[in-house]
Amino acid sequence: MEIDPDVQMEDVVESQHLGLTEEDDLSDVSHDDYRATSMIPATAGVIAELSSQSRNQLDDWITRLTDCQPLSEDDVGRLCDMAKEVLQFEQNVQPVQAPVTICGDVHGQFHDLMELFKIGGPCPDTNYLFMGDYVDRGYYSVETVSYLVAMKVRYPNRLTILRGNHESRQITQVYGFYDECLRKYGNANVWKLFTDLFDYFPITALVENQIFCLHGGLSPMIETIDNIRELDRFQEVPHDGPMCDLLWSDPDDRGGWGMSPRGAGFTFGQDISEQFNHRNNLSLISRAHQLVMEGFSWSHEKQVVTIFSAPNYCYRCGNQAAIMEVDENLSNSFLQYDPCPRPGEPSVSRRTPDYFL
Repeated sequence: MEIDPDVQMEDVVESQHLGLTEEDDLSDVSHDDYRATSMIPATAGVIAELSSQSRNQLDDWITRLTDCQPLSEDDVGRLCDMAKEVLQFEQNVQPVQAPVTICGDVHGQFHDLMELFKIGGPCPDTNYLFMGDYVDRGYYSVETVSYLVAMKVRYPNRLTILRGNHESRQITQVYGFYDECLRKYGNANVWKLFTDLFDYFPITALVENQIFCLHGGLSPMIETIDNIRELDRFQEVPHDGPMCDLLWSDPDDRGGWGMSPRGAGFTFGQDISEQFNHRNNLSLISRAHQLVMEGFSWSHEKQVVTIFSAPNYCYRCGNQAAIMEVDENLSNSFLQYDPCPRPGEPSVSRRTPDYFL
C-alpha cells in the first residue's frame, strides 16, 4: 500500500507559498441566529439551539447544495457568520464521542462527498469527523465546503470539521479555490468569507480521549495534548511552528524527526509516534494529508493510520477512497469506495501547472 511519490511532490510547491502574509480579518460575530440553552464556560463549549427561522434557512441551503447548486454571495456571508457562532466555542483539541465515522481529504470532489454519505450513512443519523482539505483540486470546492459548513451549523454535535493545510489563504490562491470563487461569483468575496472562517476551525480532535485526529502529523514542539490546547489557532496557518506542523507533517519509515520533502512540517518515525501515544495515553493517531491508493494505510505498527477520502484524486490518480468507522468500543473498520459517476465537468479557465502532479 504505497504512497504515490509523484502526487506527494506537489506539496513541495505548496509549501513555497506559506511565506506569504495577509492580515487576518476576524469580523465581529452576530449572536442573532442562536440562543443559548445553558450557561457553561466557553472553554467547555456551548450548547445552543437554532431558531426555527435559522433551521429552515439551513434546510433550504442544504437542499440546494445537495443538488450541487452554489449559494448566493449574501447567503454564504450569512452561513459563515452562523458557523463562527458554533466554531468559536470549539476547542483546539475538540472532544468527540464514539461512535463516529472519520474521513480524510475530499478536495472539492462534491459528487464523491455525496457518495461518502451514502456509503457511511446520512448525517445526522451517523456522526462524522472530517480531518481537513475540503477545497482545491476538485471542480466543486465552493459547493463542498458550503455543504459541510451548512451541515456543521445545522447539526453541530453530529459533525466535526478540522482544519487542513489547504484551509489557508496562501494555498487556496494557488490550487484552485480562489480561481473557482472568481469564476462562479465574479469576485473574491466568497473566497475571503471562507478563508476568514477557516481561522475558526479546530486543528485537532480527540475521540473518547483515545484516538487523536488531525490533518497532518506530530511536531517536535508538541509533547502533550495540553500543548495544543495552549495554541492560538485563530490565525492564518503559519509557515512554521507547532500549528504548521500539525497540518503538514507526515509519518516516515525512518526513526526520529526528519526534514519534510514538502518544505513545511516534519517527518516523524515510529519511535516518535510510540512516545507521543504513550505519554498522552492514546491508542491511535488518525490523520489524512497523503494520497494512499487503497484509501487507508497503517504505519508505525498500527500506531498511526492515514485516511484519504477523495477517490480517483484529481480525477486521474485511480485510487480508492476510504472512511473509518469507530464504534462504541473504539473498534475500527474501513469502508472503501470508488468514484461516483459525475455529470460533465465545467471548463476550467486556468492552465493546469506542470507541477500539478
